[in-house]
Amino acid sequence: MQVRTTRLEEEDAKIIYQETAGLAIITIHRPQLKNALTANMWDQLAKIALQTLDNPKNKVLLLRGSGENFTAGSDIKEFNSVSLEEAEQAFVHMEKTISTIENLPIPVIGVINGPAMGAGLELALACDIRIGSEKARMGIPVGKLGITLNNKFAKRLVDLVGPSATKDFVFTGRLYKAEEAFKAGMLNYLVAEKDLTKFSIRMGKLVAGMSPASLLAVKRSVKECLDSAPVLWNSSSPFVDQQDFPEGVCAFVEKRQPQFNRK
Repeated sequence: MQVRTTRLEEEDAKIIYQETAGLAIITIHRPQLKNALTANMWDQLAKIALQTLDNPKNKVLLLRGSGENFTAGSDIKEFNSVSLEEAEQAFVHMEKTISTIENLPIPVIGVINGPAMGAGLELALACDIRIGSEKARMGIPVGKLGITLNNKFAKRLVDLVGPSATKDFVFTGRLYKAEEAFKAGMLNYLVAEKDLTKFSIRMGKLVAGMSPASLLAVKRSVKECLDSAPVLWNSSSPFVDQQDFPEGVCAFVEKRQPQFNRK
């Protein structure tokens, strides 16, 4: 199997890009921190996602994390030394990267092994199809951090699991286990961890054999259906709360429970 690999490195953090047999494969690699994405990795991810289109032989993109995690989302420790304005812009930047993945004109298959949390869950939801192992865990514990789930983030959850389940995600902050995520429609397929890579590549090749025109058309048509009552970007609905976010990040770094004492 011919594989071309490109690593864009930031110390021990990498976005790995491969091409093989009509498939582009992007791997988020930072296993010692559950593949949490730094700001630079978000940048790299967007650039590499667009790079898949440079080769017309790429019919499908597989997006995965290395080892036993998809991604824990953003590296929260990076927010411990930035202003609220910088934090807000960081979330805007994340959303742009996630939208880049979501709007690619080829099918994107998310390969979910282990946790897909926070912005990592949003990244998984941006995929057209999600294949998970029995170790998959999906959740968005923003309530522990004072992140306010901008309407662009919320819409992906509402479109997939409905308004009540979306509120449950945020109200409780719990992680859905693989079987529960599968029953809720967050995973399209649930397979044994040992079969995950083989199954995902086989699925990718199956999709790659379909008419490119049909694949693009259904992506566009589904998007139009979901956007028939569009949710516009609302700059007055921020991603972070000015009081709760600093406390949530500080508590995360100090490994303690946050104290949200609003006045």
